[in-house]
Amino acid sequence: MAFIRIAARKCKTIKAMASPTVSAPKREKDPKKRVVITGMGLVSVFGSDIDTFYNKLLEGESGISLIDRYSLVAGKRALEDVNLGYEVLNKGSAIGGLTNLTTNIQNHVQKGVKKVSPLAIPYTITNMGGALLAIETGLMGPNYSISTACSTANYCFCAASNHIRRGEVDIMVVGGTEASIIPMGVGGLIACRALSQRNEEPKKASRPWDKHRDGYVIDKIMESLESAVKRGARILAEYLGGAITCDAHHMTNPMPDGLGQSSCISKSLQDAGVSPQEVNYVNAHATSSLIGDLAEVNAIKQVFKDTSELKMNGTKSIIGHCIGAAGALEAITTIKAITTGWLHPTINQDNLEDDVTIDTVPNVKKKHEVNVAISNSFGFGGHNSVVVFAPFMP
Repeated sequence: MAFIRIAARKCKTIKAMASPTVSAPKREKDPKKRVVITGMGLVSVFGSDIDTFYNKLLEGESGISLIDRYSLVAGKRALEDVNLGYEVLNKGSAIGGLTNLTTNIQNHVQKGVKKVSPLAIPYTITNMGGALLAIETGLMGPNYSISTACSTANYCFCAASNHIRRGEVDIMVVGGTEASIIPMGVGGLIACRALSQRNEEPKKASRPWDKHRDGYVIDKIMESLESAVKRGARILAEYLGGAITCDAHHMTNPMPDGLGQSSCISKSLQDAGVSPQEVNYVNAHATSSLIGDLAEVNAIKQVFKDTSELKMNGTKSIIGHCIGAAGALEAITTIKAITTGWLHPTINQDNLEDDVTIDTVPNVKKKHEVNVAISNSFGFGGHNSVVVFAPFMP
């Protein structure tokens, strides 16, 4: 299936309000335990150049189309971006080698067991993306995969930062990958009513928080500060903390009141050592699902009592839902928001839900100096993950 690429409709710009003066986030003083971002790489609907990717987001240009993603390319580009020799890797995928599995099942049914590839199982398991990157590049440190649906990449960030904080490694390559846009992958999501049915208007299909949303469209280097300083590395941002929780509620739907998600947000801020008042940007999970979008808003309101200065946007409105890769692309988006001072718009914001009283940066990019940012990722099974980033301050 294919989607048409279009430019988003422009609307009147909303005047940005000045952010209040708040105290600086509490920092871990030990440079061995401070985690910084020193390189990023991606493969996306807008190609593999990070500046091009973010500029397209700022323009609000829809990138929804039939695509492939390759963890090898993204991982190697992250290493190139940081000008680094090969160290260690932690990657995840939500679904794994679905294309390979489907092809080999078809071969088995139609042609018999002799037509099943001897690599059918290795290429199906979720850890193989990281393993192949390690084989290609010589990475020999901790190398494993995490699979927690759409929250996968954020789980990986939390796990990688813990390796660094415990002093086990100096540098981690971490992220997420997915390639599930095949008949079986799409069909399964249609069957559980997760996808938008706006097939006659694909350019308007992904519309977080809009009253007429009906489902989603499918579609970095972490290092200790001590290591980065020794290498003279370019520091893009600082990872302050993160958290993971489980709703223990439903296979596909979050708790409508957002309790499980609000707990995860609160725990991430506690781990980061910052107060809710210091956060002024949220890169939301925002998949365009009927229950999920409002549950996330409820969760945000529970944690951030005063949201008048808070900005949040939905990256999936532009690039669709990348499943296991979503958190990685949205972390890059969050870091680019920090480094550029610009927030990309949430497109297709034509008829906002009444309960969404937070500035969603509708349809037009907005200038905003980020003090502390969180990036939310919530997956099937009630897997919640939130990571906290901020501008690096020595």
